[in-house]
Formats: sequence, C-alpha cells, structure tokens
Amino acid sequence: MKREVIVNGASAQLSVEGDQFKYQSLTGSFSVTPVESGSYLVRIGPRTYRVTPSPGGEVSVNGRTLRMEVFDPRDLRPGAQSRTQQGPRKISAPMPGKVVRVLVTPGDAVEAGQGLIVVEAMKMQNEMKSPQAGRVVEVRTQAGATVAAGDILIVVE
Repeated sequence: MKREVIVNGASAQLSVEGDQFKYQSLTGSFSVTPVESGSYLVRIGPRTYRVTPSPGGEVSVNGRTLRMEVFDPRDLRPGAQSRTQQGPRKISAPMPGKVVRVLVTPGDAVEAGQGLIVVEAMKMQNEMKSPQAGRVVEVRTQAGATVAAGDILIVVE
C-alpha cells in the first residue's frame, strides 16, 4: 500500500508492505499495539513511538503534535475533502503497469474528467482522468515506461 502524506506541510510517501514500513528515511519492520484511551504504541525496528490521533487531522507522536493528511493516490473520486481542495492534484498509477499513451503535455488546459494518460495493467488499458479543471503542470513519465502502484504520473493544478 502506498499513500501520499503531508506532515506539518511537508509532502512525502508512505508505503506499507506486510509488516514492512517505509517513510522517507525511516524504514523497518513495525508493529502496532493499542493502549489506553485511543493511543497506540508503534514499534519501528528498535524504536517505539506513542501515537495518539486527535480530531481534525492532528496526531500526537511522543508528545509532539503533528498535522497530518493521508491520501490514497489511486482514489480520484471526489470526496468531502477533495471538493474544497485547491492547488496541485497528483495523478498516480492505480497498480503496476506500462504507460501506453500520454494524452497531455505540460501547459495544456484540461477539463474535469478529461483523459490524461493510459496505463496498461493486467492486459487492460486504464485511462486516468483529470479530477478537476485546470492546467497540466508536470508530466513525470512517457509512453513505454513501466510504473509501480502509487507512482505519480501527472500533476494538474
């Protein structure tokens, strides 16, 4: 599982495969143990963190409060948060595959629902669409490239 995260305004990628965890330079096996009042002990390698989620997207980690947002890069459906979201939107590969066609170039104006890129996975071609009207600011791949699930392919703002 790959997720885009924003912690105190800084973007990063979080990936979890089985019991393996990777977040920027923090990598290793992990375990989560619930403790009293909605807190958890999270062990990553030899280190232990006390994590307490709070309403409104804040998380306390060992007493330090962090503002955290987590996004599934495969989820392009408009939800409560995405309706009010402004700024760049990252279009990511929903699963490993091969880029068949890139339908836009940086600077192109796009409409909500317009096709941006076609990725072939498991012998099916999937057209990724723009979640909002805007302008293509970045194309991070090309036709013929192999992509992993969660790889950012195009950025629209």
